[in-house]
Amino acid sequence: MKWVSCVLLAALLWFQHSLWLGKGGWRDMGQLESGLQTQLQHNQQLAHRNRALAAEVQDLSRGEDAIAEIARVELGYIQDGEIYYRFVPR
Repeated sequence: MKWVSCVLLAALLWFQHSLWLGKGGWRDMGQLESGLQTQLQHNQQLAHRNRALAAEVQDLSRGEDAIAEIARVELGYIQDGEIYYRFVPR
């Protein structure tokens, strides 16, 4: 009977070790929760960027004003009848 108790105690200790320190245990759960918080913040930033891009696409599909603005800022587009001044630092 004594050896049965020893075997059961050893099995209990083994399972407790697996629960606390093994793969999928409490330590891994803490690491996963911190990784989850990081991923949620990253997803929130990406969602904000997606909303900005969707608004830009909507502006571009509505009219030529947004297209002209992008052409002016990024490509240096000048319309007919406009005068372009360039200021060069000394």
